[in-house]
Amino acid sequence: MCSGYSGDQLDLAPTLPVAQLRALALAHKAASHLLRGWDHATCTRIPRRPNGRQSRPMRQRDDICLSWGQGWAGPGAAMAERVEINPSVIRWAVERSGRTASALIAKFPKIANWQSEGPARLTFVELERLSNETHTPMGFFFLEEPPPDEVPIPDFRTVKDKGVEKLSPDLLDTIHAMQLRQSWYRNFASEEGWSRHPFVGSARRNEGVKSVARDIRKTLGLSASWASQLRTWEEAVSFLRSTVEALGVLIVINGCVGNNTFRVLDPDEFRGFVISDKLAPLIFINGHDSKSAQVFTIFHELAHLWVDRSGIFDLPDMGLPADATEKFCNEVAAEALIPEAELQSIWYSYAQTDAPFIGIAKHFKVSPVAAGRRALDLGLVSKKTFMDFYISHKSSAGDQKKRDTGGSFYNNQNFRIGKRFMRIVGRAAAEGRITYTEAYKLTGLNNATFDKYLKRIEGD
Repeated sequence: MCSGYSGDQLDLAPTLPVAQLRALALAHKAASHLLRGWDHATCTRIPRRPNGRQSRPMRQRDDICLSWGQGWAGPGAAMAERVEINPSVIRWAVERSGRTASALIAKFPKIANWQSEGPARLTFVELERLSNETHTPMGFFFLEEPPPDEVPIPDFRTVKDKGVEKLSPDLLDTIHAMQLRQSWYRNFASEEGWSRHPFVGSARRNEGVKSVARDIRKTLGLSASWASQLRTWEEAVSFLRSTVEALGVLIVINGCVGNNTFRVLDPDEFRGFVISDKLAPLIFINGHDSKSAQVFTIFHELAHLWVDRSGIFDLPDMGLPADATEKFCNEVAAEALIPEAELQSIWYSYAQTDAPFIGIAKHFKVSPVAAGRRALDLGLVSKKTFMDFYISHKSSAGDQKKRDTGGSFYNNQNFRIGKRFMRIVGRAAAEGRITYTEAYKLTGLNNATFDKYLKRIEGD
């Protein structure tokens, strides 16, 4: 299990020390007069089972004094009750969200005072709104000091050859949600006695790029020309996702945090990440990225599994990673997607056209820039030829990112959850191995959408 999680309770703050987790739990309990019908451990409303009943019985709490040492005076008094918050925690929440105090002042006229004069005294309504606006779990505000912003997995992203110092709340929340999903899946697989995946950690860097790329294609059942048989990049992404999922890898493609389309994941921050595990490997692809980039990222993260290295990944167009593992995984992905022998065999026919890199990109379902870069690396074009194309291509916005604009909610769940994982969670809930509350949290669905999506995929 991941640090901070237990089999009985699915926590919102997996990286917090035990003492801080206790503080969080006590804070939520103190506010429980606001939360009848809510989960006091996670500060989320308790969903109902498909039969309409609460997932667990609730009790009236009117006979208990719950108002920070004051007598119970009814919900109206509770809503006006004020709590003291350390200004440094509020500053941390605002900075972590990426928003400035000036951007929040319209909704919170007192926010400047809250951050400078301490302790800040907020009503529960104000605290809940601030929690929502900064994407900060409410329990964090009750800590005596800001918690450390620790990156939960290795971070290989770079900007101008330097490591990226911070992760956005959107990326952090996504990683934590995927850690929760993987942790539960690992335990389930262990209980079921499933075998470990032999491909995880099967490669060594001294084995050679072509050998590893060939083994990845063989394991996936792909020929060197598989991509040319598909019409579009969208088909390639969908096909790869299904193929990787069939291996037993948890693969998620999502462009937002859970199903919250107001919290869009930024491809400029990350392209994807991988959590390597021999029993429950997980790949996450930023679905807000271009389809051609998603194709490359899938192979890049597969290469990470082959060398058994977790990490967050970005892909600057012209940047070369300083980390040896990242460089190796990039080279493996390039060879797996655009095999040298295959490119050599078709190069002459495309080289005679006005736009050879565009044609090659369509053939291999990669971006034109990736196609041109591969030709440059193999010595098929000069650096000047490639750079002229690169500058022209970028200035004309020829490599515009075709991002998801919506679509069917339930079709999106095939990418955000995956049919295989959904069936497993549905089975565990039906057998009573987990509560429906836990099932909803694992999938990001509620009682209505969980039941409907499960029924939709039963016949597939």
